[in-house]
Amino acid sequence: MKPFLYRAAALAALGWALAAPPAWACSFDQAPQARAESCNRLLARSINFGNMLEHAREGLAGPMLRDEFITLSAQAGFTAIRLPIRWDARAFLKPPYTISTEFFERVDGVIRLAQAQGLAVILDMHHYAGMMLEPQTERERFLALWRQVAEHYRDAPATVMFELLNEPHRELTRARWNEALAAVLPVVRESNPHRTLIIGGGDWNAADALADLRLPRDDRNIIATFHYYEPMAVTHQGAEWVSGAGDWVGTTWRGTAADRAKLRADFDRVQAWARAERRPIFLGEFGVYSRADEATRIAWTTAVRREAEARGFSWAYWELASSFGVLEPLTLTWRRPLLEALLPPAPVSPAPPGTYPGYRDETVTQR
Repeated sequence: MKPFLYRAAALAALGWALAAPPAWACSFDQAPQARAESCNRLLARSINFGNMLEHAREGLAGPMLRDEFITLSAQAGFTAIRLPIRWDARAFLKPPYTISTEFFERVDGVIRLAQAQGLAVILDMHHYAGMMLEPQTERERFLALWRQVAEHYRDAPATVMFELLNEPHRELTRARWNEALAAVLPVVRESNPHRTLIIGGGDWNAADALADLRLPRDDRNIIATFHYYEPMAVTHQGAEWVSGAGDWVGTTWRGTAADRAKLRADFDRVQAWARAERRPIFLGEFGVYSRADEATRIAWTTAVRREAEARGFSWAYWELASSFGVLEPLTLTWRRPLLEALLPPAPVSPAPPGTYPGYRDETVTQR
């Protein structure tokens, strides 16, 4: 298995100089806390490439990942890709749990194209059912998978980040996730001592689970994450995989005073935790399923995006081109109202160093 070769190394080998990044950019030259904060700024307006690589076969439950998806995302003004990946489905079941070389090459190609387009990338271990059902039994394999992924990408730039596990739940309780986290962190740090990591709490990365998340206080190069889909009757109405969701179809959300007060209170609690723990925050998933009416999708998405930005949270919409999608995957056309709910079209001055792009309402710079 060949390790990932970042294109910058290849260019340097040819004698091509690369422009030095701004002093506030995500870089291995920074101190850990500063690196986590600046790398989080690169995640300011991210998009999830959901239902592409996080199943047993690409295209099984969504579109194939097309190169055009990456190019269009960059052109629209997104700053990063969160790439959900089901590594466990591409590895042997028995030790040493070897991950497919061909699959590594597939992911390598996505990263290279994203980097060429100026997009940061999050490698997110996603849909790991074994860890959710039998976390004690599966832990050895979990550690082996991360050992391989971390080693493979040890030479990737700082703008490639690792998210250790998506949405711990079921038998992987908050306490058991803390135990697994304590075991996997040294594995990753052995080959990637300076890599920025993204870690969320239990109960499906719930906001209130951050309170029970045990992050090592001496590792400051960590971004904390949470997911937000409240109220579920709005965001998951008609979702075939959620029991009873058919009864929710027709539920609307228009941003009443009560709606906004609940949203603000939820985000205020996350902000209070972040300030106390001195951790940058990444809202890793939010979105409304396509069975909802368009006005509801736009109003809810706009409100959540604004409240995240008002608190300096970076964010990643769920998702690009499937059942929550902002892009029509066959015609490659944007669902314009939803896109503009995420990336308002009014041009403004670039955000200065030390602030998040899009930090205040509607202040999003378009490329």
